[in-house]
Amino acid sequence: MASELEPEPEGPAIDQSLLECSAEETAGKWLQSTDLTREVYQHLAHYVPKIYCRGPNPFPQKEDMLAQHVLLGPMEWYICGEDPAFGFPKLEEANKPSHLCGRVFKVGEPTYSCRDCAVDPTCVLCMECFLGSIHRDHRYRMTTSGGGGFCDCGDAEAWKEGPYCEKHVLNTSEVEEEEDPLIHLPEDVIARTYNIFAIMFHYAVEILTWEKESELPADLEMIEKSDTYYCMLFNDEVHTYEQVIYTLQKAVNCTQKEAIGFATTVDRDGRRSVRYGDFPYCEQAKSVIVRNTSRQTKPLKVQVMHSSIVAHQNFGLKLLSWLGSIIGYSDGLRRILCQVGLQEGPDGENSSLVDRLMLNDSKLWKGARTVYHQLFMSSLLMDLKYKKLFAVRFARNYERLQSDFVTDDHEREFSVADLSVQIFTVPSLARMLITEENLLTIIIKTFMDHLRHRDAQGRFQFERYTALQAFKFRRVQSLILDLKYVLISKPTEWSDDLRQKFLEGFDAFLELLKCMQGMDPITRQVGQHIEMEPEWEAAFTLQMKLTHVISMMQDWCALDEKVLIEAYKKCLAVLMQCHGGFTDGEQPITLSICGHSVETIRYCVSQEKVSIHLPVSRLLAGLHVLLSKSEVAYKFPELLPLSELSPPMLIEHPLRCLVLCAQVHAGMWRRNGFSLVNQIYYYHNVKCRREMFDKDIIMLQTGVSMMDPNHFLMIMLSRFELYQIFSTPDYGKRLNSEVTHKDIVQQNNTLIEEMLYLIIMLVGERFSPGVGQVNATDEIKREIIHQLSIKPMAHSELVKSLPEDENKETGMESVIEAVAHFRKPGLTGRGMYELKPECAKEFNLYFYHFSRAEQSKAEEAQRKLKRQNREDTALPPPILPPFCPLFASLVNILQSDVMLCIMRTILHWAIEHNGYAWSESMLQRVLHLIGMALQEEKQHLENVMEEHVVTFTFTQKISKPGEAPNNSPSILAMLETLQNAPYLEVHKDMVRWILKTFNAIKKMRASSSTSSVAETEGTITEEHNFRVQERKTKPRGREKLRLPDCAGRRSWPRCLRCSGTLLMRTKNSSSRR
Repeated sequence: MASELEPEPEGPAIDQSLLECSAEETAGKWLQSTDLTREVYQHLAHYVPKIYCRGPNPFPQKEDMLAQHVLLGPMEWYICGEDPAFGFPKLEEANKPSHLCGRVFKVGEPTYSCRDCAVDPTCVLCMECFLGSIHRDHRYRMTTSGGGGFCDCGDAEAWKEGPYCEKHVLNTSEVEEEEDPLIHLPEDVIARTYNIFAIMFHYAVEILTWEKESELPADLEMIEKSDTYYCMLFNDEVHTYEQVIYTLQKAVNCTQKEAIGFATTVDRDGRRSVRYGDFPYCEQAKSVIVRNTSRQTKPLKVQVMHSSIVAHQNFGLKLLSWLGSIIGYSDGLRRILCQVGLQEGPDGENSSLVDRLMLNDSKLWKGARTVYHQLFMSSLLMDLKYKKLFAVRFARNYERLQSDFVTDDHEREFSVADLSVQIFTVPSLARMLITEENLLTIIIKTFMDHLRHRDAQGRFQFERYTALQAFKFRRVQSLILDLKYVLISKPTEWSDDLRQKFLEGFDAFLELLKCMQGMDPITRQVGQHIEMEPEWEAAFTLQMKLTHVISMMQDWCALDEKVLIEAYKKCLAVLMQCHGGFTDGEQPITLSICGHSVETIRYCVSQEKVSIHLPVSRLLAGLHVLLSKSEVAYKFPELLPLSELSPPMLIEHPLRCLVLCAQVHAGMWRRNGFSLVNQIYYYHNVKCRREMFDKDIIMLQTGVSMMDPNHFLMIMLSRFELYQIFSTPDYGKRLNSEVTHKDIVQQNNTLIEEMLYLIIMLVGERFSPGVGQVNATDEIKREIIHQLSIKPMAHSELVKSLPEDENKETGMESVIEAVAHFRKPGLTGRGMYELKPECAKEFNLYFYHFSRAEQSKAEEAQRKLKRQNREDTALPPPILPPFCPLFASLVNILQSDVMLCIMRTILHWAIEHNGYAWSESMLQRVLHLIGMALQEEKQHLENVMEEHVVTFTFTQKISKPGEAPNNSPSILAMLETLQNAPYLEVHKDMVRWILKTFNAIKKMRASSSTSSVAETEGTITEEHNFRVQERKTKPRGREKLRLPDCAGRRSWPRCLRCSGTLLMRTKNSSSRR
């Protein structure tokens, strides 16, 4: 049969009756007809099989020419009532065109998005509109289209300014948005157009969704039917080119070149006939193809179809393209086609032609999908009235469309589900769909319905995913993109309906996060190395995809005080439910250091299950910061469930997660393989850290600001498994004397270093708006300063190191000139940004986004710079902005009794360096913490002098010697001893800086003789009536909070006397619920 497949240059002879057919006469006959539908169908039944599918190979040019003459010509005559060569120009002249451009992009066509003016990155312009717009002089992004989208020029909702180019701006004054375009069409044209559009659209939808292979719909059947069939091969995304080519060579006995041609057409158009003849002949080829491709995967889809069905389907596609071109003559014609498409049929809901096409999308081949998607874009999405109606139909069918897409094997760009980007990114439509169709809830619930693999606690489980489940998981991720589209444009005004429906969607979102809270728990492997690396990528993929959505949910909450308060309550309730389920048989224990006691639970990260996934905790941390940033916590304290907060519950799981990271760094989890190392890497990585690591730090800051810092530090020591070392005198000495514990000594040293680093971060990381009194610009400046502290960087390198928002922006351009100089490239190489010298004072050696390698490089670079400038090489902590009132009490951790005990113990080890296990890194961190405390006290003295009350008295506390029975020297005395230690040469500059700063503070205190210093335990001044019970008594019940007396007054955010805000009554801090 190879000869049969060779190209026939001439093709089959043209039937003479086709050439004799007159479009004008046929249209006249239709105008006289009493049953137009029957007349048109008879015409199609007679002529379509004579034009299309006359042999084994298609002849598109000949077929298109005959179709225009015999089939489409009469329709054009019928619509115009005269020669369409004159009729259509008249319609075009009478039309007042839309101000929307709407050019549908082809694959590979350049598109432009303005980074300054686009509402979101999906708003794009074609080249012609871009060159004629104001955006050509702005910051813009150029990309190539994947095909399917259209130009947004003229859409005022897509641009913050400059929505029109020079070409489309002319029409804006002439077109009223609500004007009906049908007024520009004659009544008789409207009636005829409606008739022919209704018949032809129905015909196209019916034949394209027709599922029988050997018979046509009754009204299209011919009296004489030929016995010719096609063996039609369909595209899928499973089989490779090579498999298809090899199979075709065997099945239809063709050459490799012909097989490549078939495979290319199948891939491009979605289907291609590979054999033409009688039914048995085509069936034989089908059986060979199915047999050869079904061994490892599902077989290629092949159908033996009667040639007349293929002919009508080919014409159906031609017809949809024709409808798309015809409506370009007049917006009135477009409006009629929209009316026809969305008109409900006799079967009620989902019976409109548009619904039928959408719901059959996954059954259609690639070429058919592309054609009708383009028709939808040029009609429904270009008519503002019907775009809204189509959006409603799309939202109501959303669950079904997504389910079809998940089971389908075509890429998303060929699915009708991909039209979501054209609907959900329009702010007015997104708001309308949220309030009227509850879209947020629909998307989230649809997403969760596809992730049904759960563990006993109801958490997502990806461990034993089959290949099919993994395939579905990859496809279902596109729903997260839809969620992002809906949220990308924030509301400027809130109605009660929008509040209600958003909060319903927020409930559904919390259910999703609840299924992620604690997923993929891990247990430390001891003895034997783990045999199989566990699945971890799916959970992190989900986290990464949701990162921007979580941020956008918080952004929405921040815009309305009522929404923020309700969202906070809901999130807290879900977190308490989650903690109720995490029992793990934890036993209560009492910890005591320096006369302070706290009840907590016995929990060892190195022995129990621990999870790195805590999205509910992290969302609550984000919302808590928003309470501070928006001042809602100060305006409406009575509306917030602050009395229900249990700080130990809030800090427990984030603290476990950070202890896990510390233990991994200490080498305690080596036997758990690379999967855990990868998880820790992504936890700190720029792609995930904003909603993972950063939020864990904020949650700990939240907890510490609400509880006695001594209690927090004891719980922290317990979780780091270091409590015995600091609570037992000379424990470190005994441990060091046992030679068999060298590994444990090393691990403990690393854990102490990591714990001190965490305390530095808790006190020093206050550059998130709401935690510290800073704005977003300060935050990005600080990120850039620390990146450039490592080394000069090129623009691209710097951008990669900064987190992107949902609009793919880092905010770098707005601040880079304030902190860096640009060094132009030489003959070779790249231009580099270098840190301005005056910004070096803001360098923090323990910046929390440094990796260990980056920290080491930055330290080396900054010390080298100091040596070049002939300065001492100390790297003191920078002066920090003040905390917001809600977090102000955090600084008291630096002067708490337990913190001073930790400092004193490590300094003691360093002095008697031969008797104890300690490290220089440990000492360096303690010196940094002392430096931070001195900077803090200096700031307090400078800012609070007028109030005559200073609550931060670190210098006085480090001047006092230790209490009996140890009677150890004061911290100050120890520092003076270390200054002269020959083995600590590298730290001498830092010790000198500390002593110098201490003396400066002493002088400041001496000079302010009028100030009465209130020596307090850290957070409480008598003037504000804060009474805390003696902490030596055993606590009972749940640790609760109460507000300062100034909380009811609007002046509270500006109150300097109260150190922080939410203080607790000392009760049992062990409650987890």
